[in-house]
Amino acid sequence: MKTQAENFKSGFVAIAGAPNVGKSTLLNRLLGEKLAITSKKPQTTRNRILGVLHEPGAQIVFLDTPGVHPSSKPLNIRLVDVALTAIADADVILAVADASIPDPASEEVVLSALKKSKQPVLLALNKIDLVEKPLLLRHIDTWSRRYRFEAIVPISARKGIQLGALLQSME
Repeated sequence: MKTQAENFKSGFVAIAGAPNVGKSTLLNRLLGEKLAITSKKPQTTRNRILGVLHEPGAQIVFLDTPGVHPSSKPLNIRLVDVALTAIADADVILAVADASIPDPASEEVVLSALKKSKQPVLLALNKIDLVEKPLLLRHIDTWSRRYRFEAIVPISARKGIQLGALLQSME
């Protein structure tokens, strides 16, 4: 019989995605406190932000990252490099995409990085409170054909919808 210590799990989860998909909002909601700055302005997160979630039997260290997108500006290139380094350092990657306003160019940059990684990848399809169910189902279908995710979980970080299911998918 395993002891409680032997059943304890811990790991690093990189939260990655295009700018303004709700990565920092998701981190804040999961932790139950405002740790990361949120704004409608792209690239508000400029460094990776660490947040630790303590659960019975688990500890998850989340790495909130700057938005990944195509750019030729030196600052933006640096911010994308920060995000990609966090992806490489994580045990699990939590990709976040906006169900209400897709960003195909940035999503392709994110997918390219995911395809180079060896870690398991989950997709949180965020902002489901802003789309009709038939469109959401089409987004889920489209994303499932773009990459082989361990799980695709539709969520609303702002409203806290489906976050328990998202955490369960990380086990």
